[in-house]
Amino acid sequence: MGLTDLVRRRRPPVAIVPTVVERDAAALSFDAWIGMLQSFTYQSLTYSLPSARQDEIAPGFASVARTAYKSAGVVFACCAARQLLFSEARFQFRARSSTGRPGKLFGTQALRPLEQPWPTGTTGDLLTRMIQHADLGGNAYVARVAPGQLDVLRPDWVTIVGGTLGDGKAGVWDPGATVLGYVYQPGGPNSGADPVTFLADDVAHFAPYPDPDARFRGMSWITPVVREVMADKAATDHKLAFFENGATPNLVVKTNVDDVKELGDWIELFKGDHEGATNAYRTLFLGAGADVTPVGADFRQLDFKQTQGAGETRIAAAAGVPPVIVGLSEGLQAATYSNYSQARRRFADGTMRPMWRACAAALARLVDVPAGSDLWYDDRDIPFLQEDLQDRATIMQTQAGAMLSLVNAGFEPGSVVAAVEADDLGLLVHTGLLSVQLQEPGATAPAGDPTGGVPSAA
Repeated sequence: MGLTDLVRRRRPPVAIVPTVVERDAAALSFDAWIGMLQSFTYQSLTYSLPSARQDEIAPGFASVARTAYKSAGVVFACCAARQLLFSEARFQFRARSSTGRPGKLFGTQALRPLEQPWPTGTTGDLLTRMIQHADLGGNAYVARVAPGQLDVLRPDWVTIVGGTLGDGKAGVWDPGATVLGYVYQPGGPNSGADPVTFLADDVAHFAPYPDPDARFRGMSWITPVVREVMADKAATDHKLAFFENGATPNLVVKTNVDDVKELGDWIELFKGDHEGATNAYRTLFLGAGADVTPVGADFRQLDFKQTQGAGETRIAAAAGVPPVIVGLSEGLQAATYSNYSQARRRFADGTMRPMWRACAAALARLVDVPAGSDLWYDDRDIPFLQEDLQDRATIMQTQAGAMLSLVNAGFEPGSVVAAVEADDLGLLVHTGLLSVQLQEPGATAPAGDPTGGVPSAA
């Protein structure tokens, strides 16, 4: 029984016309997407970058994982920083107040599938897989494979099935088009294995960066900086070639040898004695008629650190990770404790918390969320996000002063604590008592007086 048959059984009165959304599709052609540089000129010197010697970063999860994540140090460092922090969060339910403001966090047994998604699995394992797939493939799919058991699907083996109710000619971009389900091909599209179908309610789709060319699919943050990644890898190859070829960009050797075989033997002998980092700076002895002319410049003349460092910073910017957090050279040049603290808050507030929020919203369909509550993330116990001790003391002192003022103004202590924690004055409940003594209006004696503090009729 196919996915469409299952959906029709759930909604028999309505005809559903599915439209298959292409898996892992590229928004642009390969040439337009990568635009690989053939050469570049720096300080009047031309350096060739033959595309045949570079690993092509083609569209798709597998290609990005192999040629960017596994072979580009700066990409791995940015992904690792995101993964390590993202996996530290845990999930709780968050109550909503009558005014719509968020309330307290609490947990129930309904969170069990997220706390142990599969045997030996933890929330951290689930989050690590989700952000890894989202970073490299743009999408993370978590499926309910059994009651109380989840599994993460490889994104490039998933096909999104979209459908429109009652209109056989409508596409996925037409109004009313929705996701009907997902088709998973174990082993890949050409494996020959039977596909596995999931209804939309059984899959959490996490796509933090929506693809503008797709209705339901997301894109990797690496997509806009593919050329920067290619250039960074080319720069690394250039540094390696610099040392492998005698620690100088190029040498031009002139000889007066006419015999081709004799010239070839002399070239091999010269290369064996003078190429490679171990032969750098050795004294060069030549026979009569031979002349050596250095061509190019050394790394200091090329200002190589600044050239490569700028590309690393742009990659980190696309990842939403401040360079000082990753440990990149341009970030460390201006690094101070104050700068690091600001970068940490920028990383948490501008990158991680929006992603946690989107992840919680996606996973909410896989758990039974109590009425009047939302699935939310809990980052209170993450050491990386803890305020400095002085800042924490200042915040607590300010909150304590606000609570004291509100209690003295006659508000119920319990409502005062709830209002301050939720930053919502609408939660305050007044006792009906006034002044710091909290006496009834018109009272002339303390509240413990036998008369009850009520004025005498005389």
